Amino acid sequence: MDPDKASLAPQADPAGRIPSLDILRGIALLGMFVVHFHARSTDPGGFDDVVRTLIWRLVESKSHGTFALLFGAGFAIQLRRAEERGRPFAGLYLRRLLVLALFGSAAHAFFGFNVLLGYAVWGMGLLLIRNWSTRTLLVAACLSAISVALYYLGETLYLTSSAGPEALGGAVQAQQAAATAVNGALRAAAAQESYAVLLAARLRHMAWFYAQPFSFMPGATMALFISGLLLIRHRVFEDVSAHRRLLGAMATFGVVSWLTQNWLLGYGPFGLLRDQWLMFAYVAGALLLLDRRPALVYALRGVANAGRMALTNYLIQIAALDLLFSGYALGLGRLRPVFGLAAAVACFAAEVVFSTFWLRSFRFGPAEWLWRSATYGHLQPMRRSNVPADPAPVSV
Repeated sequence: MDPDKASLAPQADPAGRIPSLDILRGIALLGMFVVHFHARSTDPGGFDDVVRTLIWRLVESKSHGTFALLFGAGFAIQLRRAEERGRPFAGLYLRRLLVLALFGSAAHAFFGFNVLLGYAVWGMGLLLIRNWSTRTLLVAACLSAISVALYYLGETLYLTSSAGPEALGGAVQAQQAAATAVNGALRAAAAQESYAVLLAARLRHMAWFYAQPFSFMPGATMALFISGLLLIRHRVFEDVSAHRRLLGAMATFGVVSWLTQNWLLGYGPFGLLRDQWLMFAYVAGALLLLDRRPALVYALRGVANAGRMALTNYLIQIAALDLLFSGYALGLGRLRPVFGLAAAVACFAAEVVFSTFWLRSFRFGPAEWLWRSATYGHLQPMRRSNVPADPAPVSV
């Protein structure tokens, strides 16, 4: 690497942050905005149909997957720093997850989004496996990825052998009817004008949702947590040039998995090859591009700023979506896909501007500061002035 390139390479900054992680987190935030507006768009046809198809094929579930991978990476960074400083880790990390669970419970109950609570729950599993070998972790990731499919396969075999095909059909119909009823009630509550009615419907949905088998399976979330942990363990983000072959293999696996589910084998063998894994190609491609064109790190500093405040921006995002589309507030109804995409980009641009101005004066985003303060049990210094540099906690 030549000296000029080395001076711009996406390595850890003096405060201990890895710029490429913040950039990826910011891009994932944009993707989630796109997906959330897409979920509230019409299905009209023409160019709008092309936009819908592209979002479905290229963005849907990939941004959530990227966040999960980065959550695992954040865990590994915190673990490494604690070990380097000789500080205890497990207790502080569990308090951190407890606070995240409170954020997640509020996000699901008040706004209808369940991702954060799932991260808090399955994040505990990383503590148990953090010292496993790389090979064992890879096996664990594969088993996690197929765990939901294995569960339903086991349920199918058990019901068929013990009670016959009719019992299996009845169980499936009952599960589908329950899901249809609770989700239909939630949609109806979102369309009417009382927030109290909507909140009650969301609480009932939470009670149903967290009693479902998929809530007890590690699934893709844990598989991606492990992937992020391994990428940090092997210093892939810090030294991209030394891992070009690995990143190329990641990208190939992502594209092959995407093609397999969409055009070859459907869901693939037990979900081991799935559409969502295209995000591996996105992450690998972004890292290789940032390493090859290091000036992009500076050019994308606004996106990185949004990524540094990912928890704050995510909470703003889901609150804004609830106000825009729920009947108790603006109740905009459904948008054309083209308008939804434009709105997503505009909203993310506003978050970039907000984050950039905020971080000029403050060390953390508001939610990140609250998260950190609650974790440590006392208020953390917020303003940049007269405060020694200290790496901010990696957000989801």
